[in-house]
Amino acid sequence: MKYMLLMHYVDLGVPEISNWSPEEIKAHIAFMHDLDKQLTDSGELVDSQGLAGPDQVKVVRASKDGTPAVTDGPFPEAKEFLAGYWIVDCESPERAVEIAALASAAPGPSGIPLNMPIEVRQVMVAPGEDM
Repeated sequence: MKYMLLMHYVDLGVPEISNWSPEEIKAHIAFMHDLDKQLTDSGELVDSQGLAGPDQVKVVRASKDGTPAVTDGPFPEAKEFLAGYWIVDCESPERAVEIAALASAAPGPSGIPLNMPIEVRQVMVAPGEDM
């Protein structure tokens, strides 16, 4: 079964990553690379990506004539945003939760685990052609 693990940035009283020391940023990135390697070696990693910050967000809706209506970020009222994701293919929902807990423990300033919330959602399979 495939699951999407969505890492949300929330204000936990930790400085934004742009305010971390270079060593703290390197440790955080190394942790993420190591996690991806573990998941690749186990055959569970389908994809993972970090996402640009909310200052680069564009929200698109179709206008009445079908042309794109675009709203730019940032959205200062937002206290949470999607920071990155993993798509994993694993044997059970319990294993997806275990992987999410590993990702949540990524180190922040002074190496203290961030314990960021990770949303676990099963990737749905399209119905068969007989539907």
